[in-house]
Amino acid sequence: MQEPDPARPAPATAALSASLLERLGGQPMGLGDLDAIRLLLRGNSVIDWHRVHFLSRAEVDRFLRLHLLDLRNPEDRARLQHVHREAVNYLIQHLGLQFPPELIDPDDVRDIFVLASQTGGFRRKQIHACVILKLMHVISHMDAAELRFQTSLSESAILELAEQRIVRAAARMREAGFPIAAFYGSRKTRNSIITKLLAKKENTAVTIFDKLRFRIVTEERAEVVPALGWLIRELVPFNFVIPGQSHNSLVPLEALLSATDPPARASDLHSVDAEREAGLDSNPFSGDSFRIINFIIDLPVRVPDAVHPAGAAGQLLGRTVLALVEFQVLDRETARCNEEGQNAHHFYKDRQRAIVETRLRKGGRHKPGRVTPAVG
Repeated sequence: MQEPDPARPAPATAALSASLLERLGGQPMGLGDLDAIRLLLRGNSVIDWHRVHFLSRAEVDRFLRLHLLDLRNPEDRARLQHVHREAVNYLIQHLGLQFPPELIDPDDVRDIFVLASQTGGFRRKQIHACVILKLMHVISHMDAAELRFQTSLSESAILELAEQRIVRAAARMREAGFPIAAFYGSRKTRNSIITKLLAKKENTAVTIFDKLRFRIVTEERAEVVPALGWLIRELVPFNFVIPGQSHNSLVPLEALLSATDPPARASDLHSVDAEREAGLDSNPFSGDSFRIINFIIDLPVRVPDAVHPAGAAGQLLGRTVLALVEFQVLDRETARCNEEGQNAHHFYKDRQRAIVETRLRKGGRHKPGRVTPAVG
């Protein structure tokens, strides 16, 4: 049997198999799933979206659970209402926008999500609902950062909480029978962080996104997109993807669109960036045939009661802080090919060290480029 060429993307799959569909809870992937996956693959921002895909309050509940919000909890319900009020007040007072009463004081804040998802008819209300959601997203992110400053949690403790949450999710994924060969995590060592800082042009610690990294390896290439679908339904809040930090050299847009039945069209997706679709971002230290999907997410983790700030101010900031986590997704065969020849990890490290040494010794006099160590 001829081995697949890792430099060529996998052909589009016609539709999800019945077994994979069952692993996704029996619900086929729709445009909302594809838009979210597209966001992960290209590292765009939800601020640029003009519609979301929440058809019911139940779908909103599922999304909010990814943010560790349970509206059956009075505190979480009050938190969501506070974020909504702050978003509307900003838009009215600072941008001069006017909203109908049902957007200013809705019976249920979840209805804002549903209204922002409507299609057809007079779109003014749908657009305004989408604007409110964008402000709620920004305020939630800002409050999580403020809460982190007000707690005594160290970065290591926050990463530990994130790791525990992801490990529990990995167990659920396996228990559901999802066909994955591996789901494991690792943390960067101090020496690895120093080397990466020296190799990066932006040599500040804040730009190290992958201190905590998890890799998911599926049995087959056709299972990569469903694995991404499982992640955005069960673990990853897609709106918290870090813009500009995603790389995809494994799944073409055609394979993504064919995951629905009937297949979707590129024009159906809100997150498509046609100008960028033809080009693939690459890591200068990786081999030319290296193939992988990776993205960075701000993963919400719940602050323990023992260190949560007391008083009204702490309650208004919510209960979650954010941990930067890198996810890598690929199939078993691609993972094997990624360890051969110039793709081997020790060659990756050699290229990285060569750039670090040149930069330290010659500074800005050297011309950056790919360093290719000899094989053998």
